[in-house]
Amino acid sequence: MNEWFKKSTETIKTKWGKWTVLQKVIAGGIILAVVVAIVLMARMSSRPTAVKLFSAPVNDEQERSAILTRLDEDSRTHAYVSSDNYIYVENEAIAKKYRSQLIAEGLAPSRMDSFALFDVTRWSRTQFDNQVNWKRSMESLVKSHLESLDGIMRAEVVLTLPEESLFSSNQNPTTASVILFSRGGSNILEDKKQIKGIQNLIMRGVEGLKAENISIVDGATGQEINDFEGMAESDRLSNIEKEKRIILKLETEYASRVLKALQVTFGDKRVQIANMKIDMNTSKRTTTSKQILPTVLREDNPNTPYDDSEIVEKIVVSEETINKSFTGTGYNPEGPAGVEGQNPPVYSDMSNVIGKSEEVAAKKNYAFGEKNVSEDTSPQIDRVTISVNIDGRWELEYSEKNLPILERGHLRRKYTPVSEEELKNAVALVQGAVGYTKARGDNVVVTNIPFDRSEEHNAEDMAFIAKLQRNRTIMFSLVGIAVILIAFIAFRIISREIEKRRRLAEEARIREQEEARQRALMEAQQQGMEVTMSVEERKRAELQENAIAMAKEHPEDVAMLIRTWLMEE
Repeated sequence: MNEWFKKSTETIKTKWGKWTVLQKVIAGGIILAVVVAIVLMARMSSRPTAVKLFSAPVNDEQERSAILTRLDEDSRTHAYVSSDNYIYVENEAIAKKYRSQLIAEGLAPSRMDSFALFDVTRWSRTQFDNQVNWKRSMESLVKSHLESLDGIMRAEVVLTLPEESLFSSNQNPTTASVILFSRGGSNILEDKKQIKGIQNLIMRGVEGLKAENISIVDGATGQEINDFEGMAESDRLSNIEKEKRIILKLETEYASRVLKALQVTFGDKRVQIANMKIDMNTSKRTTTSKQILPTVLREDNPNTPYDDSEIVEKIVVSEETINKSFTGTGYNPEGPAGVEGQNPPVYSDMSNVIGKSEEVAAKKNYAFGEKNVSEDTSPQIDRVTISVNIDGRWELEYSEKNLPILERGHLRRKYTPVSEEELKNAVALVQGAVGYTKARGDNVVVTNIPFDRSEEHNAEDMAFIAKLQRNRTIMFSLVGIAVILIAFIAFRIISREIEKRRRLAEEARIREQEEARQRALMEAQQQGMEVTMSVEERKRAELQENAIAMAKEHPEDVAMLIRTWLMEE
């Protein structure tokens, strides 16, 4: 091997030495071209075969994560993200497949150009591919346009772009089906003006699209929200309900105002509104009028007690006076010379008569005050009708002892009606509260009809009778308790007195027996007889000796003990 290498090297050197300069340059160029080709082939073979999923980088991290998650759902697809945020897939077929799926599912990058599908040029592209890509691009464009609106969270758009026909009568219309999802707290899909604006936005964004071929559906409720003709009747009913609510609100306000004003004077339970009716014209009216007004030359001075304004009906703008007088014969032309005149004989006879005429004329131009009024009125109160009933005063009648009079199981009451003056004042008060206007036919009625208070009076009567019975029961109970207490005290006093007398009698008897025994003992001792004492007598004698000794040593304690015994008995 070494010998072959040495021989090859020597052969090359020998031939290289024999070559001319031109041959050497050609050989060097060939070697350099071979080396460059080898390097390029190595670099091309080391590059990955992956292609870009989108022609633009996906810089939004959330959108990029959503796209990768969707691609990972198919285990046959492998995708990765480059350092410049481009997403790569394995080949062009997979890129084309998932590019259309991501656009259809709404996962395409928000900042991606809707017409990016046309940026990729291929020799195999057909007219059908261009139509499909055009449809997808228009759908993506309208979708991004709608989602850019404030209040729209998500939009789904399906367009039908028919092929152009030779005759317009055979041309199918372009249609659009749109599903919108609003953000929380937004009323964009409830406001008719905003829905109309969305419809116009879609109609002007797609060529050949008309309003009647657009269907917009609320994704939350599934209802078509751009059917304005079908919603006209519901809008009319809704307006009627709104008008009724407005009238009811006004009636409630007026009734509350009247009750509050009257209850302060007559009390809460004496005032009742029988009827509160407001006739309101809710139609929209436009009125244009022209008024001729007098001209004010000088305004009224508010500091003076009288009206010193100066007002005139009209003002002279210009004036013209004409005075003409004529005396003599009048000029009566008779035609050319030599020709007989055509005047009648009567005028010919009067041609030389001397006459006199006078003309007096006066022309004045006046200016009037003018006022043009154009006003829109809606809504307007046509009439207010209110009826109020005020009850009189019910007062209890009392006896000379200032006690309510009870008659046949009921309290005697006296009814005092509302005076005429009070009714007039109440009418004036109600008129002021409701904004009374006589010109529009308002009607205010205030009456004094006694309320039916039978149940209320019966309840008060029953409560009063129950109170009387309760007081009597309490009084009888207290009397009974007092009698029982007095009887108990008397019984206790009598019992103690009897017990005391019995104890004194017993003590006297015991004392007499003790004295008799002491005398017997003393007599026996004096006679020198031996006295024998029983056990009880001996204990009694010891107790007496101990008690006497204790009384001598502790007189206060013994006195307290005796006092306690006496208190217990």
